Amino acid sequence: MTEKLTVQVTAGPANAIGKPPVTVIEPTRGWLPIDLRELWEFRDLLYFFTWRDIKVRYKQTFLGFAWAVIQPFLAMVIFTVFFGLLAKLPSDGIPYPIFAYAALLPWTLFSESLTRSTSSMVMNANILKKVYFPRVALPISSVLSPLLDFGIAFTILILMMGYYAITPTFNVIWLPALILLTLVTSLGIGLWTSALNAMYRDFQYVVPFIVQIWMYASPVVYSASMIPEQYRFLYGLNPMAGVIEGFRWALLGSEAPGSVMVVSVVISILILISGAFFFRRMEKTFADEV
Repeated sequence: MTEKLTVQVTAGPANAIGKPPVTVIEPTRGWLPIDLRELWEFRDLLYFFTWRDIKVRYKQTFLGFAWAVIQPFLAMVIFTVFFGLLAKLPSDGIPYPIFAYAALLPWTLFSESLTRSTSSMVMNANILKKVYFPRVALPISSVLSPLLDFGIAFTILILMMGYYAITPTFNVIWLPALILLTLVTSLGIGLWTSALNAMYRDFQYVVPFIVQIWMYASPVVYSASMIPEQYRFLYGLNPMAGVIEGFRWALLGSEAPGSVMVVSVVISILILISGAFFFRRMEKTFADEV
């Protein structure tokens, strides 16, 4: 596709010959990383996109923010009945309801962030075609908006820990880092899927299906301790394995994730870096594709 040159005239003091200053916006060339400086200059727009996504999600809903609690709570009840009571899966000595709910929190944050970021470019096609801004702001805002749901649902976990008389260990100081790792993972994959979805609309239908299967490949309903030690390294290639086990370790005092966490962190960073390069490479075609 032929690269086009966009010229934007901005308001400002006239130059020496009385003409307004002109900003020339050229398409990126080659495999370049995300321009963090430019993204920072558009931070107000990033805030606007994030807040808009939150308002749109709960606009004209009967239960409103209660959905942030209902979804993981009902999933926890179902998992407790079928996997805790009937299948009797081990839960590392932790009551199964809180064992499952502590895993559902980061998983729900990840799945919501990934699903929203995948469709972010197509859902904002009208904006993409009219004005210039860092395109990466759209998947980033889609990843950040579910944080409010996470915060609301997290209060239920605190109440459950009080009910079961579980006191967080000192490891809870790592919780912000684990939340950040969840966002990094979802953003890295979201950069790939959002760019691919702009070219092939199938991805917005395939991703929810993959996420559903991915949940059972992650230690949500079971503990990673069930995985034989010799396979722990390979299991860590699933970046959410380390995140989920890290949440349980930080909040409930379960077994430390160890090598699973190390591998998951490395994989998450690699996914983010590769996703940023791929997104930057493809962003010049978004306005034409969507």
